[in-house]
Amino acid sequence: MIQFSHVSKTYDNQFEALNDIDLFIDKAEFVLLTGESGAGKTTLLKHIYMEEIPSVGQVFVCGYESKYVRRKDIPRLRRKLGIVFQDFRLLYDRNVFENVAFAMRVTGVRERIVKRKVWEVLAHTGLSHKSSFLPSQLSGGEQQRVCIARAIINSPLVLLADEPTGNLDTAVSLEIFSLLQEINSWGTTVVVATHDDHLIKRYHYRQLVLHGGVLVKGGNQSIKPKTWKEPQWSL
Repeated sequence: MIQFSHVSKTYDNQFEALNDIDLFIDKAEFVLLTGESGAGKTTLLKHIYMEEIPSVGQVFVCGYESKYVRRKDIPRLRRKLGIVFQDFRLLYDRNVFENVAFAMRVTGVRERIVKRKVWEVLAHTGLSHKSSFLPSQLSGGEQQRVCIARAIINSPLVLLADEPTGNLDTAVSLEIFSLLQEINSWGTTVVVATHDDHLIKRYHYRQLVLHGGVLVKGGNQSIKPKTWKEPQWSL
């Protein structure tokens, strides 16, 4: 599903953000990507959705290979991924419904299907009663739910979440994490970047631990489910 083969990333200022990363994430795994601020977590995630391309090595994601991927192929790859950004990246001049619908409309999906899927996703994430609200009228936890709803609207094979509980209190963080677990139970691979010690200690998922751009724990060890089938999306 996701593989890094001896990946290093050095920027133009000679800063080495990743150093010889070797890892494999299997279908339907739930993985925690941890490490101190600046360890390289966000950079690693960017390599998965190919906003960044390795300086050395190769990344393989959902049948795409960083060494040979063409610019026009990257949007196709990203349709197989759901991405929850640390800073939400919501459209603040549009309501909840329009934010979630946007990801489908840009791909040319028929409006009838868009409306049906959006209502189903909003119901699943507990946001139906907030559909007409603007992001500024929502709490931080509700805004994060909108981000998750938007990320899963196209039934992704992989969900990436960059510090999804970073600005939330403990109770709300647990609610958001529970939602991510449920998405994983559908057969979706979930990768969560976090430095929230409370969550890391509470849940016993495989940890990929970065330190100074080096993967110091996790590596190619893979916890493969006993059985796996294509994600059975109920939305």
